[in-house]
Amino acid sequence: MRTSFLSMLALGAAVVSAAPASDISERSSKTCTFTSASSAKSGQKSCSTIYLDNISVPAGETLDLSHLKDGTKVIFKGETTFGYKEWKGPLIRVAGNNIEVSGEEGHVINGNGAKWWDGKGTNGGKKKPKFFYAHKLTDSSITGLNVKNTPVQGFSIQADNLVLDHIIIDNSDGDSNGGHNTDAFDVGESTYITISNANIKNQDDCLAVNSGENIIFTGGTCSGGHGISIGSVGGRDDNTVSNVTISDSTVINSDNGVRIKTIYKASGEVKDVTFSNIELSNIAKYGIVIEQDYENGSPTGKPSTGVPITGLTVEEVTGSVKSSGTDVYILCGEGSCSDWTWSGNKVSGGKKTKECKNVPSGASC
Repeated sequence: MRTSFLSMLALGAAVVSAAPASDISERSSKTCTFTSASSAKSGQKSCSTIYLDNISVPAGETLDLSHLKDGTKVIFKGETTFGYKEWKGPLIRVAGNNIEVSGEEGHVINGNGAKWWDGKGTNGGKKKPKFFYAHKLTDSSITGLNVKNTPVQGFSIQADNLVLDHIIIDNSDGDSNGGHNTDAFDVGESTYITISNANIKNQDDCLAVNSGENIIFTGGTCSGGHGISIGSVGGRDDNTVSNVTISDSTVINSDNGVRIKTIYKASGEVKDVTFSNIELSNIAKYGIVIEQDYENGSPTGKPSTGVPITGLTVEEVTGSVKSSGTDVYILCGEGSCSDWTWSGNKVSGGKKTKECKNVPSGASC
């Protein structure tokens, strides 16, 4: 499928060079180039291949591709930018069945996050738009996108059978400029999601699985944020996380390495989650952290039992934590963590804590 897609992309590019410049140029009855958000929104239903060519999206508007024909290919070209307004977003929305979203070589989707960054993220200050809604996107793929400077959260995923591959998100400008809550991938109410070969620089979770099942994250590089997370789980319409595999990835210069966080006094379940072959480097707070006391910004220190964590496997998680940090921290409610497999983990450099509670048999704190 990839060979045929690239062949079509090359053919489309050749046709573009021959087409006259206009707000919308019809290169054939099914292939369209849009240079404005409004024309893309109004014309999308008639196209089987769509090029989004250097679009400047007006302030307070969504680049809305939520009414695509089944099987449509969407290709970002040049630089996509967004005007400034305080609003909830999203900046981009894509929905449909059997959709292929990709980017031409040299493209960039620039969220212009610095206009919104104020160090508060979604916890106050300016109202900031979320970046990309992949909602109601089924049997589809998003590949090869180059993203920079999202105002807050990046990809919000509520989908079934979706692959996200080779996505770059570079929010490193926000490290010293007020970037906050810039999660890369938030997954909820989803099934059969694969996120592979992501390269992320941000200031919050690289991955946060809030609910869903049959989810894979592999081959990722995560830097500058809060690590790779399950949760927070609880307090939503769907509070079950099941059958998640996070493997063969690297977390560097981040607050945490790998993490499970369930919300204090909430209900739900986390089951059959695997962290495997994760390399950590220069972790500031916790190398491995599993806590059942989570509250936004201020864990209680008292675990609750409403979101049991069962069938957890943590294997070959290795690497370094800063001397001021903690290698491993496990805080479970009585009887609410069980059937864990713990092997080959070597996290060092930080403190050993005596504050762990109710650590299941086989695990080590």
